[in-house]
Amino acid sequence: MNDLTHPDAAPFQPKTSFTRREFVVSSLAVGFALAVQPDANAEVVVTSTDGLTAGEIKIPVAGGDMPGYRAMPEGAGPFPTVLVVQEIFGVHEHIRDVCRRFAKAGYFAVAPELYARQGDVSKLASTDEIVKNVVSKVPDAQVMADLDSAVAWAKSSGKANTDKLGITGFCWGGRITWLYAAHNPRLKAAAAWYGRLVGEAKPPINPRHPIDVAGELKAPVLGLYGGADNGIPLDTVDKMRAALKEAGKASELVVYPDMPHGFHADYRPSYRKAAADDGWKRLLAWFKANGVA
Repeated sequence: MNDLTHPDAAPFQPKTSFTRREFVVSSLAVGFALAVQPDANAEVVVTSTDGLTAGEIKIPVAGGDMPGYRAMPEGAGPFPTVLVVQEIFGVHEHIRDVCRRFAKAGYFAVAPELYARQGDVSKLASTDEIVKNVVSKVPDAQVMADLDSAVAWAKSSGKANTDKLGITGFCWGGRITWLYAAHNPRLKAAAAWYGRLVGEAKPPINPRHPIDVAGELKAPVLGLYGGADNGIPLDTVDKMRAALKEAGKASELVVYPDMPHGFHADYRPSYRKAAADDGWKRLLAWFKANGVA
């Protein structure tokens, strides 16, 4: 048995195979998703690749090769490893920049394009289209397996120390971050940015949500939430906090008063620099304190 097929991970293992013809995305889109093009006033953060090895990669997964993005410091390594899980808008420029920020901090960061089998969200003009045509068709089990494959690919590169493994994700990826923390027993720490915590079970696509796996977490999770997030009511944060306490899990939920959803997304009007910077500092300290450094 290898590390990525541990029996503790069984509830999230895919029950079907995915054929090569099901891959509809073979490379990453340039720039930002059509649905969220930055306006002229956006405070877009651009992290230089100076001193880094960064670019698009291919990750072997069930049925073929999945595109993704990898950034790491130049040098021999191996470096502590971070999985970066996309927003609803896929692995566009903002997520790639987050990978570069991790690389500047000394990490091997990898962001797989987790919608590659279901559709190209970069060309869809609205969030509603993205949800209806792509996201609603992406099974959690598939995502867990693809993230495992990204870890295996990173380890095989010889540059990533996957014994020091962390994960972070934003919006859609925030929910996935919680689920992965219940899935992979080798994970050391996680940081979920405004990921939905409760919801209706919709098997086989979304059979469970973070609150349902609170007692199964294999690693401590830092949850970063906005007090004015209309999509994630504060009572759901309170319910998750209570579930974690009841389960005896050493995780932490931080709520930024008056902050909207997407406060870390510097290319969108929702960006709030002070909260984004504070959350990033907390994330790095969380990873360091829990063995991802």
